[in-house]
Amino acid sequence: IIGSSPDPQFGPVLLFGTGGTLVEVFKDRSLGLPPLTTTLARRMVEDTKIYKALQGVRGRAPVDLAALDELLVRFSQLVVEQRWIKEIDINPLFVSSSNLIALDARVVLYEPEVTEDMLPELAIRAYPSQYVQPYTSTDQTEFVIRPIRPEDEPLMVKFHQTLSEQSVYLRYFRAFQYDQRVAHDRLIRICFVDYDRDIALVTEKSDPKTGEKEIVAAGRLSRIHGTDEAEFALLVNDACQDKGIGTETLRRLLEIGRDEGVKRVIAYLLTENRGMYHICKKLGFSFEREAELIKATIDL
Repeated sequence: IIGSSPDPQFGPVLLFGTGGTLVEVFKDRSLGLPPLTTTLARRMVEDTKIYKALQGVRGRAPVDLAALDELLVRFSQLVVEQRWIKEIDINPLFVSSSNLIALDARVVLYEPEVTEDMLPELAIRAYPSQYVQPYTSTDQTEFVIRPIRPEDEPLMVKFHQTLSEQSVYLRYFRAFQYDQRVAHDRLIRICFVDYDRDIALVTEKSDPKTGEKEIVAAGRLSRIHGTDEAEFALLVNDACQDKGIGTETLRRLLEIGRDEGVKRVIAYLLTENRGMYHICKKLGFSFEREAELIKATIDL
């Protein structure tokens, strides 16, 4: 079964689990909030007992899990885009190694007296695709600067492999071991963003021959609770430094911050971080010393 129904606090809530006529007996289900990515869809599937059966048991072929993930993603998009749908479910959904077939479905719309402003809001803001933009570096390499996505975790692991100890120290103000930086619990928090609180951008390039993608820079703008200010952080692949990538990534962060209502952006830099100092200076930041650090500030 795949379904969606409204919750008073969270808005539309998605459901996946064992379906059929005994759905209320088995009560094997997992819940999620739209919009889903393929990574989040797979997590929903993995959180059910039927997942083991879907992988193939007693000689039966496994179902097409990638297609099931994609179906969940598209189902979540339907829920996001068609806000007048109050309840919807596909039950039963027949799944096999070659097919996904909806054998029955049900759709309930909101009552006629419900106005648009009364419709529940999404608990999670949709991916801000309006902030996806191309960029050409000073050496004419083509990049895409875009908000981070939950499925970027493997790319972020590879990104951290490209960072020198010096780059890591200048960013985190301390030695920070690779295995700690790429720990799953840490990266999932970085890649899964509440866009109303944080904006995280990655600068990505594609291999022209293989199409393989690589993240070469990552920047984040984090709102300071209770204020209209935000703090930024930025990391650039060592091989891609001094090519304007850090400057452009930060410039895009500032533009997005302005669009999102941020009035002031700050950052704290180590005094020896001359590269970041020059990037901030180029973009119009002002500076003041605070103990062993430099505080960079810009009003948007």
